[in-house]
Amino acid sequence: MTKASVAKYSAARIANRVKALGKEITRACRGRRLDVVVTMDRAFLFAADLIREIDAPVVLHFAREAVRDVEQGGKARREVFFENQPAMEAGKDKPAWKGRDVVLVDAVIDSGVTQDFLLRRIGEGKPRSLRLAVLLDKPAKRRVDLEPDYFGFKTASNQLWAGYGLATANGAGGNGKDLVAGTGEKQRGKGAGRKKKRR
Repeated sequence: MTKASVAKYSAARIANRVKALGKEITRACRGRRLDVVVTMDRAFLFAADLIREIDAPVVLHFAREAVRDVEQGGKARREVFFENQPAMEAGKDKPAWKGRDVVLVDAVIDSGVTQDFLLRRIGEGKPRSLRLAVLLDKPAKRRVDLEPDYFGFKTASNQLWAGYGLATANGAGGNGKDLVAGTGEKQRGKGAGRKKKRR
């Protein structure tokens, strides 16, 4: 990786941005209880710092993404699902989110597909408000009509970030205090976003 291809957000810059996001969310929830749904594993550091900047009662929920290959009509297809998450089960018999203010927190939004799925599932529970907060917004490859309500930084879709909870392709580097990126063909993390004006 050459110096020309490296981008970086320092720990101090990240902390300042997260603090500003916390203030925005605090103003929006107006002292009401806030249910925060954290996508695991990438978003845990961002979420931990973010909730400590929110001046309101916070209840945490976690959604773990899993991937499996299934065969359908003789063809292999990759399927993304969220396992062991009772909090995601909302419906007529389980209005888990009814009347609540909910923020979905993820590290990266790229295509928008995964977050859109999660937001739709949470929305079935009829929350009072539903918003998305992400650390990195990569709008160039968005596949759905979604935008985050809160984002830390906008970045190019071909940048592969490591540090602050995000790992390299071999799983290392997530403990870095800074966010460092280079350019590459493969994007490790899938993102998803939120529909504009979906409150």
